Amino acid sequence: MERIFRFPIKVGKESIDVLGHTNNKEYLRWMEEAALAHSDSLGWTMDRYLGIGKVFVASTHKIEYLRPTFEGDELTMLTWVETMDGAKSRRCFYLKRDNKVCMQGWTEWTFVDLQTGRAADISAEVKKNFPLVPPDDPDLKASGVRRSPSQA
Repeated sequence: MERIFRFPIKVGKESIDVLGHTNNKEYLRWMEEAALAHSDSLGWTMDRYLGIGKVFVASTHKIEYLRPTFEGDELTMLTWVETMDGAKSRRCFYLKRDNKVCMQGWTEWTFVDLQTGRAADISAEVKKNFPLVPPDDPDLKASGVRRSPSQA
């Protein structure tokens, strides 16, 4: 079970804005792609969520842009689940180019019942597959994360 997931990104021409660097909306897209890929790797594909009639939906994002990225850059998005409590889960993100941090942030996800459209407590079945990585976890430091994005 991969606690801290690494998601490779190569910045394409379509991600570049009129200023010649990556458009801010791309970072949010990459965060979602990394979250879905991590969930898939833990056995929770979108089909599985739909099968139980409950899904995670984003309710809050925080993104801190630290360095611009450019066409052709090869990046690594690190992502991990920091909390799962009630219907809420916080997932952190840390985007690196080489050893330089370009962006950090987090998304708060709400677990939603598709029939009612309302928040639902995250089931034990889901929780057991997502290892939590608290802000002071030594694996974060070993991965090059200086401080958890939730503490920014």
